[in-house]
Amino acid sequence: MHKTDRHAFVSQLLVYTLVMICFTGSIGLGTVWLRNQIAQTANSIKTFELRTAEVERHLSETTTMIAAEQSPDVLIRRNNEWKLGLVSPDFRTQFVRINENAEERLLAKNNRDLFAPAPTVQAVKFILGGTH
Repeated sequence: MHKTDRHAFVSQLLVYTLVMICFTGSIGLGTVWLRNQIAQTANSIKTFELRTAEVERHLSETTTMIAAEQSPDVLIRRNNEWKLGLVSPDFRTQFVRINENAEERLLAKNNRDLFAPAPTVQAVKFILGGTH
């Protein structure tokens, strides 16, 4: 069977048309898949944001409850309820205010052995005969 140029042109056109349809279809399928991935990521971000807001709210509530329990009135009431016999601190004698730099003071306290003056060495005197 002998093909003419017209039949070859039609079969080439048909092949190119099928290739373009497949190529366009794959681009469309990739676009749909990409949009689906974007939607799933957006949903997971929204879920994490809601969970973060819930945890922050819970943390705020817990901080408020702790602050309420540490107030002096509540502590005195709990002391009386539980009969602990604790006394309130005397702010004039039990608290000492330090006006110097705390870091320098702690460094000096920690390293006082390093910078202490050398101990004086006394010579030992030996006396023959056993008397003191």
